[in-house]
Amino acid sequence: MNRRGKISALFFLALVVLTASLADADTRPGGGPVDPSPPPAASFPPAAVEILPGWFPKVLGMQFNGVYQNVPNLHSPYQGPNSFSVDGGKGHDFTQTYGLYLGTQISTNLQGYMDMEYFQGSGISDGVGLAGYVNGDVIRAGSSDLPKTPYVARMYLKYLLPLSSQTEKVERSMDQVPGEQPVARWELKAGKFSGSDDFDQNRYANNNRTQFLNFDFLFNTAWDYAADTRGYSYGLTTALVQPQWRLALGASMEPNRANGADFDVVDFRELGYNLELTVKPNEAGTVLRLLAYLNEARMGSYDEALGLARATASTPDLHLVERQGGLKYGFGLNFEQPLADKGETGIFGRLGWGDGRHENWSYVEADRHASAGLQVNGTHWGRDEDQVAVAYGVNALSDSHRNYLAAGGIGMLLGDGSLDYGPEQVLEAYYRVQLGPYLQVSPDFQFIRNPGYNKDRGPAEVYGVRAHLSF
Repeated sequence: MNRRGKISALFFLALVVLTASLADADTRPGGGPVDPSPPPAASFPPAAVEILPGWFPKVLGMQFNGVYQNVPNLHSPYQGPNSFSVDGGKGHDFTQTYGLYLGTQISTNLQGYMDMEYFQGSGISDGVGLAGYVNGDVIRAGSSDLPKTPYVARMYLKYLLPLSSQTEKVERSMDQVPGEQPVARWELKAGKFSGSDDFDQNRYANNNRTQFLNFDFLFNTAWDYAADTRGYSYGLTTALVQPQWRLALGASMEPNRANGADFDVVDFRELGYNLELTVKPNEAGTVLRLLAYLNEARMGSYDEALGLARATASTPDLHLVERQGGLKYGFGLNFEQPLADKGETGIFGRLGWGDGRHENWSYVEADRHASAGLQVNGTHWGRDEDQVAVAYGVNALSDSHRNYLAAGGIGMLLGDGSLDYGPEQVLEAYYRVQLGPYLQVSPDFQFIRNPGYNKDRGPAEVYGVRAHLSF
């Protein structure tokens, strides 16, 4: 076993030991609902129960996610710095993600959370060359120059102010302390977390560790939400929650460079804002989400980069025109519709639009997005815990963004040196098999036409399998 493998095994073993010593309730796989009632007294570590105060952090869950993917061949007549490439062993990879999730009920209305993760792997093509990248764990784990060591993913406080006497039961899950919460409430959340934790959620397409792997079906790719290269930021989110609707507003820090890992200490010129209205219009379980965002950071303008290149007879470079005051804004529409099997069978879709004048800063390189998909529960063939799903997504670029890449410009994740433009199209299908109470295995297939918006490259066929172990 190599050094990385030993570190992975030791980290995973430490999580197992810690969970065994602190956990006080059973969980279901996938970070889903759990039984919050205490197990028999014999299963508790008596010393911990007697000594630790009630507010002491408890293990809410832990997980391992392993993804193997392979692209057997790819038409690629030329290469640029950020082309989707399978050369030199980049056509196959095995990524590993380990996570430990802690939470505490500090007081009646105040909760605290901390998540720790550890990532190994580089991903197909070292994580570049696509808008709809094939493995959601890769870019969230950080660019290849980040150290492969455990890191704190989330650490935040959450305050709930009741607006009604009626309550609802919430089960233990990752980043959710079990108990009761008012059905009408005001929420305030502050600390380090991901903007995607609170915005653009979707029951059928939101989690690359239990659902689709491709970025096209995790969130709206035209939503360039503020985050570091691992997908997290420091910020504040507030929400007014009612049984039939939710209104949320958030502000998070932007990194000080595109796809960067660092933030300037206090700079109100480097913030991303999100506003979302969620409505549940009927008893059939329909959910609609309307999202708007506005980002300000040291972004470069595609048109200014092109103008400078023409004036100097050179290749356009966004870094030469980056300065404070760059703005990016956009909108999104997101829906989910349960059809049967207590909502486990249903359809979903997203539409996204970004202005596309300034460079993509944090998420992926896409200015337009459309996707739709279907999930079917395995109860129809005697496998109640299994799921099969299929989805299709399309990404597109603004004229300015397209012209920049066609002139040889290099972006955050794209750059072939040339471009025969075509919308990037992604088809993905997976079957998630439940094996016992904790393990899920998911064969996965993706077909990508015009990788990186380039008709000269591809199509790409991505064969993969995911193993997800969750407590």
